[in-house]
Amino acid sequence: MKLTIYKSIQLILLIVSAFGIISCTDFLQEDPKGRLATNAFFTNKGDLDASLNALYAIVADAQYANHHTGTNFTVGDDISTHPASNKQPLREHDQFNVSDNNPWMPYLWERRWRMVKAANFVINNVERTPDVSQAEIASAIAQAKYWRAYAYFYIVTTWGPVPIMLDEEVNYESELNSEQQIYDLIVEDLKYAETNLPIMHTKEPYARGGINIAVGQAAAKATLSYVYMCMAGWPLNKKEYYQLAADKAKEVIDAVNNGTYNYKLLDEYWKVYSWEYNNSNPEVLLGIYYNRDRTANMSTVTDFLQDMKQAGWGDMNGEIKFWKDFPDGPRKEATYFPKIMLADGKLYDWWYDTEPASRAVVAPCFIKSAEGAVRGTEFDYADPSAISYAGEKQHQVIRLAEVYCIYAEAVGRSGQINALAVDVLNKVRNRADGTLSNIYSTSMTPNELAEAGYNEHGWEIAGYCWGGLTSRARNMFRMYRYKDHFEFRKLNPLIEVAPGIYRKEAVPVTGTWNDSKMYIPYPYQDVILNPNLKR
Repeated sequence: MKLTIYKSIQLILLIVSAFGIISCTDFLQEDPKGRLATNAFFTNKGDLDASLNALYAIVADAQYANHHTGTNFTVGDDISTHPASNKQPLREHDQFNVSDNNPWMPYLWERRWRMVKAANFVINNVERTPDVSQAEIASAIAQAKYWRAYAYFYIVTTWGPVPIMLDEEVNYESELNSEQQIYDLIVEDLKYAETNLPIMHTKEPYARGGINIAVGQAAAKATLSYVYMCMAGWPLNKKEYYQLAADKAKEVIDAVNNGTYNYKLLDEYWKVYSWEYNNSNPEVLLGIYYNRDRTANMSTVTDFLQDMKQAGWGDMNGEIKFWKDFPDGPRKEATYFPKIMLADGKLYDWWYDTEPASRAVVAPCFIKSAEGAVRGTEFDYADPSAISYAGEKQHQVIRLAEVYCIYAEAVGRSGQINALAVDVLNKVRNRADGTLSNIYSTSMTPNELAEAGYNEHGWEIAGYCWGGLTSRARNMFRMYRYKDHFEFRKLNPLIEVAPGIYRKEAVPVTGTWNDSKMYIPYPYQDVILNPNLKR
């Protein structure tokens, strides 16, 4: 059975599988020494590097597959799942009815606490490393504080109040800290990170080919901007934080525009998740990198429908209304399969079905995680054999396009509108349309700008559950839009997907809304260990 938070926290570093989790060869070749006692560690520069290697190995493990990260994102209006099969752990999220013994949920819980534990190990001990510059010490602490903030951000937006743990001791009677207290820690950690991280790391494995592999300053600022967005929304509702979010996002945008940060939008949306830019994507402020020779299966077929020729698992598919509302153009074509190939080897529209209906689930299917069977090649949806079952696609934590959308929304929600917000939002939409449409203008109202930023953001990241910072579900969470989606899913109306052809969601939603559905329950094993976790 999966480790609980407390079982996990008893270990100094859980590096059971450090070799074979993260792709950067240098990380793998270093001895992470994850099992050494604290007082026997940090005796030389190699120990400092090994502690960061171990941290990044744990981060990679936490991000590598949908059951380690992202099953809770099926609650969003972009993702649904299979109505039967073995998908109950996913359906419970999709139905707003997660049980405390959901068999996949402990993966989400335990992986985040591993990250906290590994980060604390570095933060609390690295300063005593001899013969290392203060800048190197500060950078190591900053990286660890970033990932601790990232882990706590995932935890607080998924479970709400939890204990704050800042050391290596285990307290089975830890009291819960409030959402405000947890956010205060997250902000404190991210402020330290943005101050002490370099703009660009200068040596491998922290940078490679002009790309930051480890977290850098821009990623910390972008993350802090989004955290402010969430603090402005539910449950804290600190509306004044929209201005803080806008200001922090603008720092990133200004640094990109003046050449301080070496990031830019790719010119075509399909390239964002392409193999061509898998290891050199100039749009990704922070990514997690994998190598199939040294890592576990990256679960690239998760999003495929079960009855497709490429033999998907049928875990996650698109929701129909979101697909219907998604603007046509190159971005939509690169987000969903243009056609699906069924067992007969022929291509069909996703809504194809027999009369009477016979397919188990009929829904749009995401293509972003697909990889070609031959390493280094693009996936071809029309090729029945073109699929890799052991992938190595980069998992993107945050991209520049998302920062543009966050900035535009934050400006609008703070009651303003300006030319920069409109300009960056047009950059996102123009690429999505494949033309210089410039559909947004300063004649918009602040609310129109905010909703445009929110919507563009959703279309940019649709269906992406691989540990991204700003999932559609998380955006809905902060805007308190789960309730509206819950009521819509209960109604489950037929939607016209093509002239005269109607489809509706296969997974039913029932019951009565209450705000407890905003969070998922704590794993029952941990509630037994710590009664304070009872709601």
